[in-house]
Amino acid sequence: MKTKKRYVKYVVIGIIATIIATYLSSGHKKKGHPRDYKEIRKEGILRVVTEYNSLNYYVDKDTVSGFHYDLICAFAKSRHLKVKITPEMSFEKQMEGLSSGKYDLIACGISVTSELKDSILLTKPIILNKQVLVQRKEKEHSNIYIRSQLDLANKKLHVVKGSPAILRIRNLSNEIGDTVYVEEIEKYGSEQLLAMVAHGDINYAVCDESTAHELINSFPQLDTKTAISFTQFYSWGVSKKSPVLLQTLNLWLTSFLKSDEYKRIYKKYYKD
Repeated sequence: MKTKKRYVKYVVIGIIATIIATYLSSGHKKKGHPRDYKEIRKEGILRVVTEYNSLNYYVDKDTVSGFHYDLICAFAKSRHLKVKITPEMSFEKQMEGLSSGKYDLIACGISVTSELKDSILLTKPIILNKQVLVQRKEKEHSNIYIRSQLDLANKKLHVVKGSPAILRIRNLSNEIGDTVYVEEIEKYGSEQLLAMVAHGDINYAVCDESTAHELINSFPQLDTKTAISFTQFYSWGVSKKSPVLLQTLNLWLTSFLKSDEYKRIYKKYYKD
């Protein structure tokens, strides 16, 4: 019964995040252009998009929390800026919003890849993470249990729409010499996909390891042992038309990542 309630909780979170994003986007129908730091300072507001989940950004009663939320607030405070945060589950829509000027910054763990570097500017690394396969624990001789990356041939993996993990899966498909199918899910985030795997709605999902570990106690039937990528750097992203914003963020991160405040925030969300 408790597990079922947790499943409903994570599905509801996805629905709430979609409603919030739809409501907030209604006030941004006019397309603008990517802003740089001077324009942001002039308005006094930094527009940020992130994924709504228990690691990045979430609301619990009257309290707003999240690893990336706390970091953004620390940055904004240091620069005397206000923050306007929009939750968006689809990474593809996050990227679209960045290119149109709807958002100034994508503040969630973005894996640093050469493909993404062609599209956006990435800040200096904030954390280390990797992509993992999420599946259910099965009996030893089960024909759906993935024991190694070679077993991924002809399997369908579910990911958040536009996720950087898609590029890695395509490369992995080439490496094993067989097709690995990808289904992109637009209305749900990583946490909701994990809940769907746990309850048998889908067999496989791919997400970052930290998100998977955050939910493993809620869904002990999940297995996250199979890595999809190597451990790599994760950063924030800004438009290629915002080089001064990038420089400002990097200057702040260089100092802040060495501070006791950062250590406190990191320990709060990454206990292990």
